[in-house]
Amino acid sequence: MSEHFDVLIVGAGISGIGSAYHLKQQCPDKSFVVLEALESFGGTWLMHTYPGVRSDSDLYTFGYRFKPWLGAPIAGAREILDYMGEAIEENDLAPHIRYHHKIASAAFSRDANLWTLEAERTDTGERRVFTCSFLWMCQGYYRHAEGYTPDWPGMKDFKGRIVHPQTWPEDIDLKDKDVLVIGSGATTATVVPAIAGECRHVTVLQRSPTYFIPGRNINELVEMLRQIGVDEMTIHEIARKKILFDQDQFTRRSFEEPEALKQELLAGVSAFLGPDYDMTHFTPRYRPWRQRIAFVPEGDLFQGLAAGKATMVTDEIDRFTENGVLLKSGRELAADIVITATGFHLSVLGDIPFSVDGEPVNFADTVTYRGMMFTGVPNMVWVFGYFRASWTLRVDLLGDFVCRLLKHMDEKGVKRIEVAIPDEAKGMEVLPWIDPENFNPGYLMRSMHLLPKRGSRHEWQHTQDYWREKEEIPAINLDAPEFRYG
Repeated sequence: MSEHFDVLIVGAGISGIGSAYHLKQQCPDKSFVVLEALESFGGTWLMHTYPGVRSDSDLYTFGYRFKPWLGAPIAGAREILDYMGEAIEENDLAPHIRYHHKIASAAFSRDANLWTLEAERTDTGERRVFTCSFLWMCQGYYRHAEGYTPDWPGMKDFKGRIVHPQTWPEDIDLKDKDVLVIGSGATTATVVPAIAGECRHVTVLQRSPTYFIPGRNINELVEMLRQIGVDEMTIHEIARKKILFDQDQFTRRSFEEPEALKQELLAGVSAFLGPDYDMTHFTPRYRPWRQRIAFVPEGDLFQGLAAGKATMVTDEIDRFTENGVLLKSGRELAADIVITATGFHLSVLGDIPFSVDGEPVNFADTVTYRGMMFTGVPNMVWVFGYFRASWTLRVDLLGDFVCRLLKHMDEKGVKRIEVAIPDEAKGMEVLPWIDPENFNPGYLMRSMHLLPKRGSRHEWQHTQDYWREKEEIPAINLDAPEFRYG
């Protein structure tokens, strides 16, 4: 026995809840369900429990377009979960969400124009079957079950404990311990200030430096508008526009004035560390924005370094030893606990086995239409957000697009939509998902072979350009030759 819905949304994280809101508001006649593998909503913000876990995007743009953010620009997981809970309650989305439902397979039939999904109840082991006319994939882009830790020689020899932040243990005791944190991305910038006061000492080991933006965790424009009595929705809209304008200028300068922008970023860090600090630890070899740049509220990471609570080391690991890590320079870093803040495993469409008309889908063989639809895969959209702007901005854009598409299909009286490369574009070059010269974090580079391909024409790629897409996606011609209806 199966249940049928017009639309099935996979995932109740920031993308799934936002998509459910848009569907309910814009297509109130559509039946829908949200299936979530975890015990509650939140996705990343529910799974990650490591100390200090917080956003690295401002919440005025990471929050939804439709719901004002009232707190500080950078917020912790608990505050973000509370915000999402309010969005669910205010819009009566809870009756549409099924928790403990892990998707085991997804199969589309062109004869029936239906998706059939098998799901396992993670709490009871029961198998459930769902059918839907349209599938909206909002399950995120990395594996929740395990983080990525390189396989360094000698790890079994280490007598201490090795922990990945993504699977933070409840029983860990950091008090008066020497802790080594490997990695220098946003997770390290979050964990180190949160644990530095508890540990004997924290050493941060990085293979290469990362850019950061330190600053006050306050939006002065927002505070001024509140003082003069502007209502919160208007403040929210103004703040979003101002932040996005500034981000657009920042991104433009990263291409046009990379050296000047680099010096400004380094000066921001140096202001916290002082003139005598060795800034080679914070001087990357790449131009700004080739990898994501984390905001460091109040410069807390750098305050800890300046106060001597933490030490920065730039070197490479030769192997683990009984007492810590031996570096390629010959230096040994002793540690009681090693925290590997070394990234995650990319998950393409939730690692779910997909098939169309009985044939397995290998997404690496498909070409993406604007990073949301794939050749040969009908009636499905994948929400993959932005790296240079807040992820959720694309949730809102694609929410509008999917609802417009569903209405258009109803008006045409069709049951199936898929994308295909039109004749005039068939000679375009087919390339990896994203240009590594443009954006090249490790988790993408490690898994590029699993991702769909992009075309050399910009509509056949995920451009990561919100400022272009915010104009283009609402203007997409749904009767353009790349859309095939049936």
